[in-house]
Amino acid sequence: MDHIRLIQTEDGSSSLLNIALNETYHSTHGAIQESTHVFIKNGLQHFIEKTDLTSASVFEVGFGTGLNAFLALLFSIESKIQIDYTSVEAFPIDWETASRLNYPQQLKRKEAPVYFQQLHQTEWNKKIRITDSFSLLKEKSPVQNFEFLSSQFDIIFFDAFAPSKQPEMWTLFILEKISPALKTGGVFVTYCAKGQLKRDLKQLGLMVESLPGPPGKREMVRATKP
Repeated sequence: MDHIRLIQTEDGSSSLLNIALNETYHSTHGAIQESTHVFIKNGLQHFIEKTDLTSASVFEVGFGTGLNAFLALLFSIESKIQIDYTSVEAFPIDWETASRLNYPQQLKRKEAPVYFQQLHQTEWNKKIRITDSFSLLKEKSPVQNFEFLSSQFDIIFFDAFAPSKQPEMWTLFILEKISPALKTGGVFVTYCAKGQLKRDLKQLGLMVESLPGPPGKREMVRATKP
């Protein structure tokens, strides 16, 4: 993939640079620590601890490198919870590119390389059980074309490229399409903390929190459906 370049971030984990957009897939301060802080700790783990449930349905905007799905899979094993994971990606990376990412080596979990490869090489547009506790549906599609159902997901990982690079992904139109898919008590998390995003989420009836961000970023946003 000529428009994609492998980079290393400050926590030792790798990421990708989209040369055409001049945008990285993760924070250069640390890919794994950003995804863990924003999406796992303040999204998935927060939801499980708040609700005391033993299962969760997750929707991710932007499968990207597969890091968020990979961390969620490992969390499901460690926490003994069932995760039903759905992700959309309009422009998937190929396995040749993904195989150069060092997440399995950095995380040092048993069978991590096998799981990471499965996440990337499973068939698109088909629900696949990766482990006893984790199923994956990857839709090769822009989020604009995804058919959401009302009260479908417990957690939404919103991980599109930054508003400055991909403004069409952060519009009220997109948020209006996605937010009804949250179940009551469900949470929406993103690394972005723009004022307009917070205002739009509040307009849609969500309770919005500004939380401390990962290293290198002052804030992140979590919104809950009351």
